[in-house]
Amino acid sequence: MPVVLREAWTTLVPDMNDRHGPLPPLMLALTVVTGLVDAVSYLQLGRVFVANMTGNVVFSGFAFAGAPGFSLAASLVALGAFAAGALAGGLIVHHSHAHRGRMLLHALYVETLCVLAALIVTLISGGPYDGGVRFALIVLLALGLGMQNAVSRALAVPDLTTTVLTLTITGIASDGRLAGGGGSRAGRRALSAAAMLVGALVGAVAVLHGHPTLPLILAVAILAVVCLAAQVLARAVGPWTLPVVKK
Repeated sequence: MPVVLREAWTTLVPDMNDRHGPLPPLMLALTVVTGLVDAVSYLQLGRVFVANMTGNVVFSGFAFAGAPGFSLAASLVALGAFAAGALAGGLIVHHSHAHRGRMLLHALYVETLCVLAALIVTLISGGPYDGGVRFALIVLLALGLGMQNAVSRALAVPDLTTTVLTLTITGIASDGRLAGGGGSRAGRRALSAAAMLVGALVGAVAVLHGHPTLPLILAVAILAVVCLAAQVLARAVGPWTLPVVKK
């Protein structure tokens, strides 16, 4: 247990001289954003995800089979918009050269604008969100989260992908000492799952109790704070600013 707590602590309060420096808590904040926006998309836009694309592929299969309550159009639009956001994120990654702080900052600018635009659409249109408004929200949110995923992948902070938890949870079980592994890194991995859970929980409670815009307001607020932190990091120099070399 002390090892787990130490891993959690060093994730929340990292060593600035570590290979990933101040990035872990920022990745956790973005994981909360993922939970918030997927609560909005699934509960208000009709069984579609804007951050977790595995769900949309599965939902597309359900829709092809004629299962009620699933929209093939919504799933495909989300997949396409997410891919477009990932493409834009890739352009940012490959043009940010050797500084991970600048990479994160430039991506966050675009993601924040996308989520803010979605918030404005909800405030202007009012609920329920259907027709063109529904698809506009899917596109804006999926674009922003595609951007986030592309940059998170390039930053490559271990166990903090901001979206994919299947491998994270698998690692907790399969890498632990009970399985004969060298260590499950359960402290960091559990924080990642908890961040997603908190975002989804807060988003769902807000939607179900009549505050449908609150999750996006919170998402924009978190993104604004992370943007401010990234502005500072974009001017910093340290071992964590160098890109990760993938083998």
